[in-house]
Amino acid sequence: MKSSIPQPLSLADFDISYERGFLSSDPCETLPDCPVLNHLSREMPKLLSTRQVRQFIDEQPSLLPSIPSTWREEEYRAAMRILSFSGHAYVWETPGQPAIKLPSQLARPWYEVAQKLGRPPILSYTSYALDNWRRLDGAKPIQLDNIVLLQNFLGGLDEEWFVVVHIQIERQAGPGLEGLVRAINGAAKENDDEVFLGLHALASAQTAMRDTLLRMKERCDPYVYYTRVRPYIHGWKNSPSLPDGLIYDNVEAYSQQPQQFRGETGSQSTIVPCLDAGLGIRHAPDPLTVYLQEMREYMPPRHRAFLHALESQIDSQGRVLLSGYAHDRRQSHPELWSAYCACIDLLAQFREIHIGYADSYIHRQHQTSTTNPTAVGTGGTPFMAYLRKHLDETKQAIVA
Repeated sequence: MKSSIPQPLSLADFDISYERGFLSSDPCETLPDCPVLNHLSREMPKLLSTRQVRQFIDEQPSLLPSIPSTWREEEYRAAMRILSFSGHAYVWETPGQPAIKLPSQLARPWYEVAQKLGRPPILSYTSYALDNWRRLDGAKPIQLDNIVLLQNFLGGLDEEWFVVVHIQIERQAGPGLEGLVRAINGAAKENDDEVFLGLHALASAQTAMRDTLLRMKERCDPYVYYTRVRPYIHGWKNSPSLPDGLIYDNVEAYSQQPQQFRGETGSQSTIVPCLDAGLGIRHAPDPLTVYLQEMREYMPPRHRAFLHALESQIDSQGRVLLSGYAHDRRQSHPELWSAYCACIDLLAQFREIHIGYADSYIHRQHQTSTTNPTAVGTGGTPFMAYLRKHLDETKQAIVA
């Protein structure tokens, strides 16, 4: 079998950077010539706290009369952010009484903008985190003490902190992704030094990501998250309270039939799937692997393409390139093997921390409504048993 590596991988080919990872340029804060949509974005926490989002939207003849062909991608992404928050606020505004239909003045522009971006019309991780921040001081870096959200549901410290922790992790992943690519390219050229240096850079980034994740409980209380943050990010697939899905009124492609899309979840981040793919972590089929494959549909197309490119890095024996390379050097280059093992161990630590949060922020909470179940994640799938299984499979990657 021939190697399937056509050319060296490059982050720049996939809209990824060393400095920012999967974050791109600073997101647009407002949209040009869109007064109604900008007003809705700005007033969302107040409208939602008084349960007036549905009334406000229902009274508008239009939210976005037409989508300008002159918009840059950053403006499409900003529109997607505002429309996505608006759609979820509309559906979940009244606890226990979700809307079963979106009005056309919201449904149609949301669908059209989503089509432009290659994603479904639902609040995804991209709009919730990747495209939802600004720096307090533009001269300072993207870090926890200098970033705030552009869009909130209700607002407050816990909602803000929950998301900005994810944003910092995305930024910290940049040097790690560069290191992973360097290691893979080094393995393709059989350059041990390049592989070692790439793995070392990856481990350094993973350490920073782990340490940031450990800070979640500093300012995001599990009870507040469950009762005030989580209710608005659920989707309408496998939803106990919207079993048939949601109607997008007057969206021709949907023919007035209810649509089912998964809710916003960190599983739509491309980081961990990329680490699994690049490091050669294999997960035996289970409901979670099926779900994670589906989550790719919610990622930006270029990020999805990068993940596919990593999965295509196969050596002449049909093995994952970097994993096979490291395993072959367990005896001849123990430092390289140790560097590879360190990356696997750090990925396992990251998963273990996440399992603990899934337990305390969701699983242990007291369910009071079918609209906010504790047995499934915001993506709508059972999670605890399969998260543990994926952790065990990660650890198995370095068992000789």
